Amino acid sequence: MSDTQRVTLAHLLRPQGRKGELLAELLTDFPEKFTGRQVFLGAEEYFVESYFLPTGRNAGRVVLKFANVDSINDAEKLNGLDVTIPQEARAELEEGQTYISDLVGCAVFDGGKEIGVVDDVEAPHGSEALDLASILVVKGINGEEHLIPFVKAYIVSIDTAAKRIQMNLPEGLLEINQ
Repeated sequence: MSDTQRVTLAHLLRPQGRKGELLAELLTDFPEKFTGRQVFLGAEEYFVESYFLPTGRNAGRVVLKFANVDSINDAEKLNGLDVTIPQEARAELEEGQTYISDLVGCAVFDGGKEIGVVDDVEAPHGSEALDLASILVVKGINGEEHLIPFVKAYIVSIDTAAKRIQMNLPEGLLEINQ
């Protein structure tokens, strides 16, 4: 499976509890798909027995319980690892939705002019995320950085297979970051 590209669902932070559970930074919009799933921690395959979304100071994270990880000592050995799956095992998206990881590396065009390539996507987290737009971090063709709101009003088309995002940006938007 080493030649299969993987996507990261979570990053393990530390043991949580006494029975092998681990607190993780949540990197997916589909935490309900953790339970009963085979995942990779490094090169090793693990089975997710259960998960829960904590409240309080750990809100926005996830607690994962893996099969055969039954103690704090077992869990400590997994600290710092990423929880990954093969790219083809990702959840199906609804029409018009795109995975953030598929946007990285796409060329961004405003009309007929190439702006640059998506270097990163800053996605909002937490309870305010529903009201905020993700931001495309675009490395311009001259090396400059552009921060472009990833909103429907600016998007003309997205072709992740061709690594191309066609946008219609408001006049002056690109100059704001200069």
